[in-house]
Amino acid sequence: MTRKQRRLYFVLLGLLALGAAATLVLTAISDSLVYFYTPSDLVAKPQPEGRRMRIGGLVQDHSVIRDGKSVTFVVTDLVQSLPVTYAGILPDLFREGQGVVVEGKMGPDGRFLAAEVLAKHDEKYMPKDVADALKKSGQWKEPKAN
Repeated sequence: MTRKQRRLYFVLLGLLALGAAATLVLTAISDSLVYFYTPSDLVAKPQPEGRRMRIGGLVQDHSVIRDGKSVTFVVTDLVQSLPVTYAGILPDLFREGQGVVVEGKMGPDGRFLAAEVLAKHDEKYMPKDVADALKKSGQWKEPKAN
């Protein structure tokens, strides 16, 4: 092998290694991304079953049903609603009419299967889409100043 061929071989090997590393990094980043949606977003553009995502909105009044170890409730942005099932201990701040963000996946029956539930204690942490829907419906409560 001549010197020129050896140099070309190492350059090609380096480019191949760089491409493999870039592929691994991009795969890791795409696996860790969790997008946020409102129920209206999911009705407008359904997401594939099994894809991790976050859903935000309000826990609909009179929708919480406790069944042994699981809880079923409805998350709404006051335009659209989405049924959610969660098996676990709910946060202390969780209650009907309260803001919530749930992380999980869409099930085959159109029900959201939550792996984590985050209750919000204040409207100042409300996503813009949900806040706009609340303002439009007249149910918006201004955040309290600290």
